[in-house]
Amino acid sequence: MSDQRDQGTPPTLSYWHVYTDAVGVSRQARFEISAFKLEGVNPETAPQWNDKQEPSKAAVTFTVMPVGWVGQWHENPKPQWIAILSGRWFVETMDGTRVEMGPGELMMGEDQNTRERDGKKGHLSGTIGDEPCTMIVTGLDVAPTVNQPGRFR
Repeated sequence: MSDQRDQGTPPTLSYWHVYTDAVGVSRQARFEISAFKLEGVNPETAPQWNDKQEPSKAAVTFTVMPVGWVGQWHENPKPQWIAILSGRWFVETMDGTRVEMGPGELMMGEDQNTRERDGKKGHLSGTIGDEPCTMIVTGLDVAPTVNQPGRFR
């Protein structure tokens, strides 16, 4: 998250969006969440920067991927926010883009409805380095979109 010492300037929060394009190929690009408003979570709480997303049912999973873990080509089971807490991992999409992420980075996994191409469907992911990768995964009970990169602003 950008450092915002001036409470008059809304912050931004970067995230990687793994998505499916119009022809069924998974891709990823970096975007920013930027609709922050300075407000308290209730009247008794001091104002803080909040960007409230559309409400939906969600399931939270804490994941620890062992050293050397590789998840062969697969789609995310549902649209899900992934926040890396410790360690490092990579995500490679069907277009050949490989992104490495570490603690404090955020990703939206939304590569459902891809079409197999050259033995690839969805994305390939795995741990990097000599420590496990720990993350919090928040799966959303929403319909995945197609060809809407960076839809979270």
